[in-house]
Amino acid sequence: MNDNPPETLRTLIVDDEPLAIERMQVLCAEIPQLTVIGTANDGESALRLSEKLSPDLLLLDMTMPGKDGLQVAAEVGKSDKSPAVIFVTAHENFAVEAFDLEAIDYVLKPVATDRLERAIERALARRNAISENGAAADDRWLSEFWVPHRSELLRIDASEVYRIDAERDYVRLHVGETSYLLLQTIAGLEEKLDPEKFIRIHRSAILRRDHISGLRHEGLGVWSAELADGEELRIGRTYLKKVKAMAGR
Repeated sequence: MNDNPPETLRTLIVDDEPLAIERMQVLCAEIPQLTVIGTANDGESALRLSEKLSPDLLLLDMTMPGKDGLQVAAEVGKSDKSPAVIFVTAHENFAVEAFDLEAIDYVLKPVATDRLERAIERALARRNAISENGAAADDRWLSEFWVPHRSELLRIDASEVYRIDAERDYVRLHVGETSYLLLQTIAGLEEKLDPEKFIRIHRSAILRRDHISGLRHEGLGVWSAELADGEELRIGRTYLKKVKAMAGR
């Protein structure tokens, strides 16, 4: 049983650079929701300390000698009381692997206090949701995306994405009047999206179901999906049966 106040996260800092650990300790001291209970400078030490100290949160470097951050996150994730993980790294090209491991956030170095605070807020929100529901929400499906934008990675809630287009080995996520490229194939992404909320209508397009306002028969077996913004997209023959089933046809 955790004796800390409900809004405090017992935190383990993991980084192979002593100066990075020192800087992170200074940042954590400025955030009242964090209590640093230990530090580790490699993956093996992080796993040993995590087992002994049972932290609520790991601030975890991605690239380290021996076991790297991804391996550490995968191993602690097997525990019944696995800590939340926030990756802290100088490399932005591991974001896909990070959210596959259900990390809370992916923060790029050099870390600003306000950026870390936003990540901590997400960690607290996740813990509170688990506490209120007695278990985590159904996590079989992606609930969020990390996308590169300027000098940081933005976190986008899946419910904000209304359309996904394939662009070779990338997908383009449409959010409001903005779109973002993500290194991910559309076939791989389709498997991770909740089929109750998203549906693939073409080999190059996935739509959020509630963004579809109607279906139009164009003749000769050709159908189109009418979207909430007035646009129409052709439905691929391979996907037509599933789309029509959505409409009870």
